Amino acid sequence: MPESATPATPVTFPPAFLWGAATSAYQIEGAVREDGRTPSIWDTFSHTPGKTAGGDHGDIAVDHYHRYRDDVALMADLGLTAYRFSISWSRVQPTGRGPAVQRGLDFYRRLVDELLAHGIKPAVTLYHWDLPQELEDAGGWPERDTAYRFAEYAQIVGEALGDRVEQWITLNEPWCAAFLGYASGVHAPGRTDPAASLKAAHTLNLAHGLGTSALRASMPARNSVALSLNSSVVRPFSQDAADLAAAQKIDDLANGVFHGPILHGAYPQTLFTATELITDWSFVEDGDLALINQPLDALGLNYYTPALVSSADADTSGPRADGHGSSTHSPWPGADDVTFHQTPGERTEMGWTIDPTGLHDLIMRYTREAPGLPLYITENGAAYDDKPDPDGRVHDPERIAYLQGHLAAVRRAIADGADVRGYYLWSLLDNFEWAYGYEKRFGAVYVDYATLERTPKSSALWYGQAARTGTLPEVQSIQ
Repeated sequence: MPESATPATPVTFPPAFLWGAATSAYQIEGAVREDGRTPSIWDTFSHTPGKTAGGDHGDIAVDHYHRYRDDVALMADLGLTAYRFSISWSRVQPTGRGPAVQRGLDFYRRLVDELLAHGIKPAVTLYHWDLPQELEDAGGWPERDTAYRFAEYAQIVGEALGDRVEQWITLNEPWCAAFLGYASGVHAPGRTDPAASLKAAHTLNLAHGLGTSALRASMPARNSVALSLNSSVVRPFSQDAADLAAAQKIDDLANGVFHGPILHGAYPQTLFTATELITDWSFVEDGDLALINQPLDALGLNYYTPALVSSADADTSGPRADGHGSSTHSPWPGADDVTFHQTPGERTEMGWTIDPTGLHDLIMRYTREAPGLPLYITENGAAYDDKPDPDGRVHDPERIAYLQGHLAAVRRAIADGADVRGYYLWSLLDNFEWAYGYEKRFGAVYVDYATLERTPKSSALWYGQAARTGTLPEVQSIQ
């Protein structure tokens, strides 16, 4: 039994706790050429030979664009009380600038209305990695103007949906957008320029700040504006000074580069020192930090697995065990002197170690980093090699155990004083898993990719029972 799921752990959640699931536009919508939508960087990347497993792409994905009513009904049947989804920027603003395409906005209006009609609280993420290709052609996230284009887009969506959607998230996992997209190149747009990745991180921070202000100017004051960070739980291999320094460097590159300016109005000085041979950070202009450091109403945390690092040994060779895909280019600018180690324990299909204690540690860290700021777990989940049995049912006891352990860690953090107000399982549906194509299944609902038929897995039924009762069922309670 995981440490976070000991018998002493309270298993009843607060009555107002949100039980949700999360998705993103490019991973599920399909309909990439309908109603005025134009290519995003992920359309371009996924259609570039060799970039995704099997040459997979999101042209159809799981066809949520046409099946959203059935998907919302499925959420309601499961007992979910919240649904986090993202907006396709190029569906709303095909060139990333200028007036909106109302047909694109109308899809999200219909989706929100359908959710509300079923008693499900919508949570909108404005950016989940699908930058309009025209903005990438103009420089992408390393280009400062992209932040201002994002603010314009945020205002458009806020004005269209702000009367009905109360929960808003500006960016999802800006670390991935900056460093997997512009440093290691394993994500769109596939660039491998360490200096550009650090510049992209700053532009994303600026986009968050400007977007937050734009949302607040365009929506009712009651609405909540947040950000979702995939903050790493970075642990040193030993307490040696060199390993502690390695952990500090990765913590700065994974966490401090975003929460420093966003929560505290400053980048860590140690980050500047670690990256001084790559950039002089002159792209940070006077007044930027004040624009970035906007008050938040909540903070979203995405967690999957911890990181274990040490100072690099002179004989170290081979791929990085950082869990972020295979590339000869590192997503960690200035950290070639750091080695990532596989943490011990059971692993998911992604090769990620299952460790609920990391989620508890992450929650408590941000309880200290931002006292008084409500927290949401905006992503947490696991990929397994799920297959239907001869009767067409999909049993996934491993995922049930994973969810039980991590939700118990959330409840333990609440008992320890953390203000965690909701949990969004990743993901509602099996879907296009970025560079992994359709090989990795994170969904609580199985999707037959040939027919697009949806089948709730055992974990979906278990999670639905938790949502209805506010308690964690026994791991073996769903057959």
